Amino acid sequence: MLGKLATYLRMCGYDAAYAGERGIEADDDVLALAHTEGRVLVTRDRELAARAERSQLLSTREVTEQLLELRRSGFDLELADEPARCSACNGPLERVDRTEPTPDYAPETHEETVWRCRNCGQHFWKGSHWADVAGTLGDL
Repeated sequence: MLGKLATYLRMCGYDAAYAGERGIEADDDVLALAHTEGRVLVTRDRELAARAERSQLLSTREVTEQLLELRRSGFDLELADEPARCSACNGPLERVDRTEPTPDYAPETHEETVWRCRNCGQHFWKGSHWADVAGTLGDL
């Protein structure tokens, strides 16, 4: 239920796992994942938050309001100078060498810095989406 929030957190450099992407739905399985991986469970479910070792309970539905709740709770919500996590799958990013070709959807590496996800292969750069996210975070 917080997939869009996970994307924002990843763009801020957080290692933000999203249970839905892993096919995990049962509360006990979500809790086990958080425990095993040493994660803070971010949720809107009061009962689930109460059962977690470490949790952050959110009360709002809209992602901008959720980001504001997290900021008020002490989360650093600034875009990283250099992206570290894939916003799609949470994998680690690596900078693409300036001599490597990029897919048609990405700029050429001699024109702009491009990163590639080591897990899913998606390419990223600081384009209009980056600016939109920076604006949203700046308005919090």
